[in-house]
Amino acid sequence: MNVVSYRPSPQDLSYTFGGRSAVGKVRPGTILELYTEDCFGGRVRTVDDLPSQVCEFPYLNPVTGPFHVEGAEPGDTLALHFVKITPARDWAVSTTFPHFGALTSTHTTATLQPPLEERVWRYDIDLDAGVAVYHARNSDFSVALPLDPMHGTVGVAPAANEARMTITPDAHGGNMDTPELRAGVTVYLGVNVEGGMFSIGDGHGLQGHGEVCGTAVESAMNTVVAVELIKGVATPWPRLEDDLHLMSTGSARPLEDAYRISQHDLVTWTSELTGLDTLDAYQLVSQAGQAPVGNVCDTNYTMVAKLPKAYLGRPAAYESAHARLRALGSQYTS
Repeated sequence: MNVVSYRPSPQDLSYTFGGRSAVGKVRPGTILELYTEDCFGGRVRTVDDLPSQVCEFPYLNPVTGPFHVEGAEPGDTLALHFVKITPARDWAVSTTFPHFGALTSTHTTATLQPPLEERVWRYDIDLDAGVAVYHARNSDFSVALPLDPMHGTVGVAPAANEARMTITPDAHGGNMDTPELRAGVTVYLGVNVEGGMFSIGDGHGLQGHGEVCGTAVESAMNTVVAVELIKGVATPWPRLEDDLHLMSTGSARPLEDAYRISQHDLVTWTSELTGLDTLDAYQLVSQAGQAPVGNVCDTNYTMVAKLPKAYLGRPAAYESAHARLRALGSQYTS
């Protein structure tokens, strides 16, 4: 088993997908052990560290990478299986911002009302108990919430030499912020440039669907990823697979277009995997599918379309890449 460890220094962190040289090359079949910083680069450590004072735009939402996958070419697909996602510190933070989030004015939704207060919450992370402890700021209320670590941001370099800020989700991946991207999940990303150039970041100890206030329980992570390359198979939008489900994502504005993209991709993927014609696949997804929300705050919004594999006869998506990578991950952890 080929295991590679990489821990970036602050100057090695990236803030775009595309427009950057690789920090390293990996072969398909590699296990990557990574450290990723939180969306504030570790600068927000106490409730007094307001992001507007300790962070500098656009240096937010750093990612670890990019990594060049040997043999990856446009028209291929990268499969990244998340073996482990573990908070790297015993604390995490979340915030509200004056003009960011689903329940406040923004530059694209301008209203005549006072902006929200910029406020920081600090969570205590207890890995042994498996909880993140929420503390209200204006009372003594607190509650332990179950940890559900995930990565909000994963993606590859876009096509046509484009560089995209890491906060923007699109067909290349990016800041999708779906809680579905947890350990045990394989994400499929279409390759746009030689090497794929994938990066990972924005760890969340937990996050509600929609990331409604604009931030989750933001945490640095120690993450283990198994890498595979599927040659000659294209992927139009990021797709996810766990042991029980297939999932398609869509990112756009308005939110209903993100919903349409994700549903369209799941319908056409279902048709390809089962041989059903488009309308038969459409009917099946319509009645058996789910639609978890990714984020409703970023420069694009993200929706997920999700369908149990049992209803499809457990098809071998991407040449059974998920099963192979899961087995590789189990070998690593045993």
